[in-house]
Amino acid sequence: MKKKKMISTDILIIGAGPTGLFAVFEAGLLKLKCHIIDALPQPGGQLAELYPKKPIFDIPGFPSVLAGDLVTNLMEQIKQFQPGFTLNEKAETIERQEDGTFIVTTNKGTQHHAKAVAIAGGLGSFEPRKPIIEDLEFYEDKGVEYFVKDPELFRDKRIVIAGGGDSALDWSIFLADVAKEVTLVHRRNEFRGALDSVEKVQELKKQGKINLITPAEVTGIRGAEHVEELDIEQDGGHRTIKTDYFIPLFGLSPKLGAIANWGLEIEKNAIKVNNALDYQTNIEGIYAIGDVNTYPGKLKLILCGFHEATLMCQSVYNKLNPGKKYVLKYTTVSGVDGFDGTRKEAEKQVVKAIE
Repeated sequence: MKKKKMISTDILIIGAGPTGLFAVFEAGLLKLKCHIIDALPQPGGQLAELYPKKPIFDIPGFPSVLAGDLVTNLMEQIKQFQPGFTLNEKAETIERQEDGTFIVTTNKGTQHHAKAVAIAGGLGSFEPRKPIIEDLEFYEDKGVEYFVKDPELFRDKRIVIAGGGDSALDWSIFLADVAKEVTLVHRRNEFRGALDSVEKVQELKKQGKINLITPAEVTGIRGAEHVEELDIEQDGGHRTIKTDYFIPLFGLSPKLGAIANWGLEIEKNAIKVNNALDYQTNIEGIYAIGDVNTYPGKLKLILCGFHEATLMCQSVYNKLNPGKKYVLKYTTVSGVDGFDGTRKEAEKQVVKAIE
């Protein structure tokens, strides 16, 4: 078997979510080359895998942008810096070299040599939290869906969503205009979600667009080759409702996977970093940015990940170029020079007398 060629880069980014992708842009401005490893088969992380059609409302300059469109825009933004990708592979081991660089090997044996490593793995490897229901696994992909990847799958169908958090509320609201019938089941009367989402569900219930069953729990699934009926326990009583899809949304169980064995300081399944300076971990040269890290006051927001990626890239530049002063300039003034020879800059002012 032919041995794979070692991939060399300045910054190896583990995780192709929005934070990892934006890091490529910030590194490119500093003339630093990036390569990205991701366990998923396409870039975008959770945005692409879990909710590509879901609108995001807190990206500066975008009153609303679909998650999938944000990924597309980020990919277009970094195209000029020609990042490399190792997709559908997980970072498995890391070895620090005598010169302070790192060799990271994936579960498929692909080796990467990097001057710095930025872990941007979001929640890490994640699995949906599944309800304890007999024969649940049999109906997976036969009417049981843990994520809403394409809302059109539920067009004019009867669906039952179970859960009491933001995801359950948001998808109930969104799918009320897509599905034939939406039923939301929660084991409590109270919901843990954004107040405006709770109020919106209440309004849709009044309009007859959402059936709300609380406090209740889905306890059984029936159907020949596809979900046809659900058993629901409510206030000690039993009822059966017909449905085409059952979507239990009880959150994700995040796991750092092999990264947890790299000697990094871990706190509650997140990587501790120095947020006072550059989001570096306890191992010099290894950084953690985005949802995967933790520090006092941490907020798991995409825009915070963008900020962390920017400071991380500045730190790497200073480490790789000791004594060389970098003067930060606004891209509006300096323009952007791509590694592919392209240049983007503002139009020059015209100096001309008016007669």
